This record gives sequence, C-alpha cells and structure tokens, in this order.
Amino acid sequence: MGQAFREHKGSHMKRTIVVGGGQGAGQLVASLRQEGYDGEILMIGEEPQLPYQRPPLSKAYLLGELPVERLLVRPEKFYADQNIETRLGTKVTAIDAEAQTVTLEDGETLAYSDLVLATGSQVRRLSLPGFDQDGVFYLRTMADVDGIRAALTPGKRLVIIGGGYIGLEVAAVARKLGLDVTVLEMEKRILARVTTPAMSAFYTKVHTDHGVVIKTEAAAAALSGDGQVTGVQCQDGTEIPADVVIVGVGILPRTELAEAAGLTCENGIQVDEGTRTSAPHIYAIGDCTNHPNPGLGRRLRLESVPNAMDQARVAAKNICGGDARYDAVPWFWSDQYDLKLQMVGFSGEAEEDVLRGDPESGAFARFYLKGGQLIAVDAVNSPREFMAARQLVAQKAPVTAEALADPETDLKTLMAR
Repeated sequence: MGQAFREHKGSHMKRTIVVGGGQGAGQLVASLRQEGYDGEILMIGEEPQLPYQRPPLSKAYLLGELPVERLLVRPEKFYADQNIETRLGTKVTAIDAEAQTVTLEDGETLAYSDLVLATGSQVRRLSLPGFDQDGVFYLRTMADVDGIRAALTPGKRLVIIGGGYIGLEVAAVARKLGLDVTVLEMEKRILARVTTPAMSAFYTKVHTDHGVVIKTEAAAAALSGDGQVTGVQCQDGTEIPADVVIVGVGILPRTELAEAAGLTCENGIQVDEGTRTSAPHIYAIGDCTNHPNPGLGRRLRLESVPNAMDQARVAAKNICGGDARYDAVPWFWSDQYDLKLQMVGFSGEAEEDVLRGDPESGAFARFYLKGGQLIAVDAVNSPREFMAARQLVAQKAPVTAEALADPETDLKTLMAR
C-alpha cells in the first residue's frame, strides 16, 4: 500500500491521513464523509482499539457498568461502510511537511493531500522513587483502566495522587466498590486549578461524607514497597499505607511529531480558527492544539471532548473547501456519585458569584459574572440551568445577579432576541 501511495504523489492524489485514534479522530473521518469528501481516508492510531469515548473510563467503564462495545464511538462496520481505512496499533514516527508524507515505525512512507494531527495528550508522570512498582497506575487509556479495575478489590487501601476531576471521579467509583480511599492534593484545596473555592468546598464535603479522606497541601515524595507498593511517603515525613496508587496530576499535549516537522508549537500545536497549523495542508484538532477563542479574546488549550469534536467538524469542512471557524463556548462535565456537574466557560475572571438553588439539596447552579455579563456557570444536577447558561454565555447577553439567583426566573427570558 505504501508504494501505491507514493505513486499517487504528484498526480491528482486526494487522500486525508489522520494521525491519532481518539474521539476527535473518529469524528473527523465521519465528518469528512458527511461533507461529501470522496478521496481516500486513512486513520492511524497507536492504540489497538477503534476510537472510543474517554470520559466514561474513570466512571461507568471503571465501575464495570459499560461494556467495550458501548464505549466505541462507532462500530467497526461504520468504517468499512464509509470506505475509511484504519491502521490500529501503528505509530507515525515522522512528518515531511514539504513532501507531504508521513513515515510509520516500520519505515513505510505514505503520501497525503491533507493531514490532520489528532495526537491528543499523555499523562504527566512522576519521576519519584518507587513509582515503577506494581500497584501504581495512571489513567488515560482503556488498557490503563482494565489494569486498575482488576486491582480495585473491596477492602484495599487506595491512595490517589491529585485532586482534580479524574482523581475525584476515581475516588467516587472506588468508594462504591468498597475500598478505603485517600486523596492527596498539593494545592490548598481540591479542584483549585479549575473551579472556585465554593465549589471546591462543596465537593470536599461530598467526598468526606462518602468516607474519602482528603489531604490538601500534601505532596508525595516517594513510594514505599519492595516491588509492590505498600505506602506513599509524603514530603512532610508522614506515610500513608497503600495497596494501590493512582496518579492523576494532569496531562501534556502530544506535540513531538509536530515540533520535529517544524510546525509552530507553544503549549500545544498552534492553529488558527480554522484548525490550520503553520504548515500548508496540515490541520490539528483536540487536546494537542492551542487555538484562538474569539469569545474569550485569547488563545487557549482545552482538554475537552466537546472541543475535539467541534474542531473535527471545522477541520472536515475546511478540508472540503469551506471556510469554517471554531468559536464554540467551552464546556465540560464530571460525574461523581449521584451528582452530574456541568460547566460552561471559565470562572477564574469572574467579579461576582451568584448562587441559585441550595447545595444541601444536591441540585444548584453557581453563575459567574463579569461586567454585567455571564461568563461561566457550574451546574450540579441542574441541566436546564446549564443549557440556558450555554446560550447566555455565547450571546454575552446582559444579566443581573437578582434575576439569576431567583429560581422563579425563566432563564430563557434573559436571552438576546
């Protein structure tokens, strides 16, 4: 196949190669066909699985409630029906932007007319003593979760390093499975990088009420054990017994291929509003990208499934000759116990914090205002408030704290006509 691909080069070859096999890649190849793309499509993924949903990994899949086939974004038959070739368990080792080729680890060279980098991200690893022992896990892939699930047996002592959403979602699952759970967080509060002190306090209480021990301003220094982890040594000298350790201290964009190919990278692969990189005919989507957000007026890198899916649709339109622009309002979600948190925008720049509903009831929303406009919301078990807030943030409609706080106010009436 590689030779045939080379022979196409220089003629009117029309082939899009997608490097990556995550949700963004899966959406990209589907969107190309939906847009009427009639060229060849090749998706190259390092994992042996077809594109699958990542958010359930730390929730329903870890709990054993979601079978593999329901985790897949689309069934295998879809790719065959749409004439989309997949190369799984395959690594791209180099890109030649000038020659418009990619090289695989076996040395095969493939030509492209357009290339999409959907390389995603990788876990941030801790290079501390003892972290290479059995019983220590990171959570990023289906294979990671399969290993973790086998280790999470009732009565075991689990220590989670990192109090972000992934760590807390795993803590909720582990408590349901009957493990003793301790969460270590370096910052003064859990979720410190992503939400407000009030939301951090709410989730601290939720987890504590479920029996999770949360230790803040606590940093791991080393792991005890002789091949099998037995404890976490903290920087303050204390040691926490552990049979299993899960590390969740953030992820890093995978930019090594792009950097080696000479593409502009800074905290991700730099793209424009149309997901185009600094090299002709090369696009990038998802966690690996650093893109402009017109609504925020600045560049950012998002670790978000909606972002990857939206960028995939934009890239597909543009490969097909369009001029689509990515300007979606960022949103995220997290499931912990019986609570669904849905978030819109970024609350860090807020001047005012407005509460609607009662946190004690388990259903409420916190609205964040700046300059009389809604810039973000955290909605817990409040889907109607979340849906309305997405539109209000996008419209930059003027709102008042009094209207948002009043549960009798229909938020749809605040939207711009």
